[in-house]
Amino acid sequence: MLPITEPVASGWLEVGDGNAIWWEEAGNPDGAPALILHGGPGSGFSTWMRQFFDPRRYRIIGFDQRGCGRSTPHASGEGVDFSVITTAHLVADIERLRAHFGVDKWVIYGGSWGTTLGLAYAEAHPEHVAAMVFGGVTTTRRREIDWLYRGLAPLYPAEWERFVAGAPPGTPEDGLIAAYNDLLFDADPAVRNQAARDFHDWDNAAVSVAAQVGRPSDGVDPKRLLARSRIVTHVFRHAAWMEEGRLLANADRLRGIPGVLVQGRLDLQGPLVTAWELARAWPEAKLVVIDGAGHSAGDAGMPEAITAALDGFAGRDHR
Repeated sequence: MLPITEPVASGWLEVGDGNAIWWEEAGNPDGAPALILHGGPGSGFSTWMRQFFDPRRYRIIGFDQRGCGRSTPHASGEGVDFSVITTAHLVADIERLRAHFGVDKWVIYGGSWGTTLGLAYAEAHPEHVAAMVFGGVTTTRRREIDWLYRGLAPLYPAEWERFVAGAPPGTPEDGLIAAYNDLLFDADPAVRNQAARDFHDWDNAAVSVAAQVGRPSDGVDPKRLLARSRIVTHVFRHAAWMEEGRLLANADRLRGIPGVLVQGRLDLQGPLVTAWELARAWPEAKLVVIDGAGHSAGDAGMPEAITAALDGFAGRDHR
């Protein structure tokens, strides 16, 4: 892996609706501009994501999407307006960031939810995208959400039993996301925090092929758990505010943009079929399948493939 360089600049950008998003810039200020889109939704930016980029060749920009990380207001707080945390708002925030940094075109890297957001942005603003690299491809179709919160159940029976038990008695399986979203805004902080932990444990049970020790929520900041769980259930409850299959149907807007899709064959959270369908709809995208890897960008073979793909786009003049 490449070294994780320290940021050369950071700050907040006002994006309207009372929101300010936190950003960091690292690498070479004269390098090829690149944007990192974190997953979740609501997981926040992590500095380890920069290690896929050669800091000598890339100008690396990362940010916390609305409601999470160091962006304000934080989704764990009281009275946060979730009506302005939507896919369309996040796409508009990316455009504001591009203008703020004076970038004409940039290379986009995203993982998991970051692929959904990256595709939505590129289809809205293809003229500002030089290339894209995605890992753990998702498009947030209802069929993908249903797989995550029902289809996976037979593979993790103990975790599923705990997840179902955390919802109000009698909640139908197709109503679990909405039920948890309601619990996460309960007046009782204890109810909210327990729901956040139960939701997070299921949401992360299958993220890696490596065995989990303990519960995934163990040791995680309760405020981060609450914010992330609120944002995930909010976005998925509304199927990311997109018609079913929209990103695949509009993939013709990506024509001329080169891309690489790095996908673990054993990815249970984002099964290979979605990346395969996207590669067929987007001929300029190369599908790289990593045998033995799951959804995590840290699974064996994933970091090397992502880094190699980004190296391939670093030499172009994207400004």
